[in-house]
Amino acid sequence: MFVGSSLLDMYAKAGNIQEARRVFDMLPERDTVSCTAIISGYAQLGLDDEALDLFRQLYSAGMQCNYVTFTTLLTSLSGLASLDYGKQVHGLILRKELPFFVVLQNSLIDMYSKCGKLLYSRRVFDHMPQRSAISWNAMLMGYGRHGIGHEVVQLFRTMTEEVKPDSVTLLAVLSGCSHGGLVDEGLDIFDLIVKEQNAVLSIGHYGCVIDLLGRSGRLQKALDLIQDMPFEPTPAIWGSLLGACRVHVNVSVGEVVAQKLLDMEPGNAGNYVILSNIYAAAGMWKDVFRVRNLMLEKTVTKEPGQSWIILDKVIHTFRSSDRLHPRKKDIDAKIKEIYVDIRAAGFVPDLSCVLHDVDDEQKERMLLGHSEKLAVTFGLMNTPPGLTIRVMKNLRICVDYGACTCGDYW
Repeated sequence: MFVGSSLLDMYAKAGNIQEARRVFDMLPERDTVSCTAIISGYAQLGLDDEALDLFRQLYSAGMQCNYVTFTTLLTSLSGLASLDYGKQVHGLILRKELPFFVVLQNSLIDMYSKCGKLLYSRRVFDHMPQRSAISWNAMLMGYGRHGIGHEVVQLFRTMTEEVKPDSVTLLAVLSGCSHGGLVDEGLDIFDLIVKEQNAVLSIGHYGCVIDLLGRSGRLQKALDLIQDMPFEPTPAIWGSLLGACRVHVNVSVGEVVAQKLLDMEPGNAGNYVILSNIYAAAGMWKDVFRVRNLMLEKTVTKEPGQSWIILDKVIHTFRSSDRLHPRKKDIDAKIKEIYVDIRAAGFVPDLSCVLHDVDDEQKERMLLGHSEKLAVTFGLMNTPPGLTIRVMKNLRICVDYGACTCGDYW
């Protein structure tokens, strides 16, 4: 039994989940350690659905859980943003009256924040008898992820009185300022870090400041920072600035940045698409077609966008202009009804994300087929009034939907 569990743990940690599962299935007896190891193997590879399904099977069969089991499971539930299951697991933890473990509480903070329940995250955080830097960082990242910049700054100031910030802390604070639109505060904190803790700065910190500058429209300053920073810029750094050029329709900086990315990642379809978006927003249709033809020449294909929503423990997945959902006609009718109402309330669609030289009416129809809008509409049709609708997406949301739901700062 010991040899089998050790072999299982070795395969799981090495990422060879097929061999790990084969060993697990052959075990004559399964204890908490072996069950936790196989669930952890799935979770580490991002196979969150599989980890959750396996936990449910094993728990129904009588598996005994410890704090490591629950910590691992919460990692997968964070990836799925599954609040219902997360609350059930939290309830199990409370009923089992497990002794206090910082790592488990940190996982609860992370799970609730990724599900958008920051009040619950903060409640767990505030009731911890002791906190590590990871606890503070998890809470900071939670606020930052949802654009609550003022809470990030306030919590950071409180943290410095109790715990020494580390590089992850600074990353969370700068990212939170960026997503929260606190440009001056973010730049002030960055300048302070440069003066007092320059040794902990990494390219990630510079990336946050470049993102902050880009979101606020200071594109030339962001480009200057990239060229002056003491690190070689990565595709992610350039990509952040290219996305900002898309939002602010800056063709001159966008072309410079796009060329850098096309040289570094000639097979990344996203870069071509964003450059096309910039040209389309500026009405430069010849350049849109040129970029499209370049994609064809290089046989570059775009990853299809998809969104999903969990209702009654069933995952419903939608793709752009989805024609396969069994309730397609009902969804189409409902989304048109909603669109009429929000237009009457003053919403103006952002047509720049449609990469076709067609009239505005046709562009508006095309926007209605975006996957996140289909998922939200389906949620509205099947969720009682007053309840929260949670939609996940594999790609960044379109600028039209972002303007509608994120206050134009996303």
